[in-house]
Amino acid sequence: MTALLLTRRMRPVDLYTVDALLAVAVGGALCPYAALESPLHGGVREPLWVSVLVGLALGLPLAVRRRWPMTVAVMISSAATVALITGVIPNFAAAAPAFAIGLAFYTVAVSTPTRRSMLCAAGCLALVSVALVLTAGDLWSRTGAVVYAAVMIAPAWVIGWLIRERRALAARQSDQLVRQAATEERLRVARELHDVVAHTLSLIVVKAAVANHVAEADPREAGAALRVIEETGRTALTDVRRVLGVLREDSPYAPTPGLDELPVLARQAAIGGVDVQLDVRREPAGAVPESVGLAVYRIVQEAVTNVVKHAAPAACRATVTVLPDEVRVEVTDDGQRPAVLGGEGHGLIGMRERVALHGGEFRAGPRSDGGFTVTASLPYRVAA
Repeated sequence: MTALLLTRRMRPVDLYTVDALLAVAVGGALCPYAALESPLHGGVREPLWVSVLVGLALGLPLAVRRRWPMTVAVMISSAATVALITGVIPNFAAAAPAFAIGLAFYTVAVSTPTRRSMLCAAGCLALVSVALVLTAGDLWSRTGAVVYAAVMIAPAWVIGWLIRERRALAARQSDQLVRQAATEERLRVARELHDVVAHTLSLIVVKAAVANHVAEADPREAGAALRVIEETGRTALTDVRRVLGVLREDSPYAPTPGLDELPVLARQAAIGGVDVQLDVRREPAGAVPESVGLAVYRIVQEAVTNVVKHAAPAACRATVTVLPDEVRVEVTDDGQRPAVLGGEGHGLIGMRERVALHGGEFRAGPRSDGGFTVTASLPYRVAA
């Protein structure tokens, strides 16, 4: 609980409370004490109420410094100028108004655009410098007075400006991270939807063509094909709901598919005329992370779907080797692709992106003796 209270950001009411207490401390104690200091060389001896009034004029505006920063800075600078010129606050006691001025200009630099805050600081610096020069004696004292005025205002303004720039940079980086996360989420959902839709629609198209071809000659075969289409469509709807459901915290749908669902994938591919020989080899190792299992499933699914779409009927072999620190995938087939195919489609790009997310290696290309090969390695860490 203590750590939470220390790390949470203060509410506006808390900030204004702190400013009010600060204003009371500066205006009710520090600055009146400076005004009551005994002047040197027969300076002005003002009544007590004047000293208190000057102290309040210097300190109380700090209570609203966050609401009206430039107005407060001008008011405090003007009050300090009058107090120094009239001698109510001697030069040797100028540290008290210097604290109030510095705090005011720190707030100006933090909360006001750079150009406006710089103009305000320059104007007030000139005003305070003139006051100190008029109350100084020789040239050396006047030069020191100008330097002292700059020391009162410039460092506080620079610190405030640096903090403002750092906050702006942090805000830009935060916005960039949010946009990047949104982009990555869109790409992830797009990959999932592509894999689900491409796989199921390929099987549906194949069985619809069979049903259309044998509708009159063999109604029973056509009916079987339609039942396969119905089952595949229901599975696709469930997968699509699951993909979209993960965007909600209360998603009621089944967990993401992984290595255990690969046999079902092989049986579905057989419907499309591709004989998939699945070989899953598991060496002694810990549980494969869910994200890696999903990536392996989608890579095999997309590779097999490409065989169904472009090379069926064909024989396909899918080998998945689970090692203690990585999963290796190899999908080969002996089908012949049409000559018009070329380049990388969305499927290959999606597989390459999945592998890249896990820092693995991906290769895909035609075999020298015909067919096509897809290989991927996905490293992972076993949870302790």
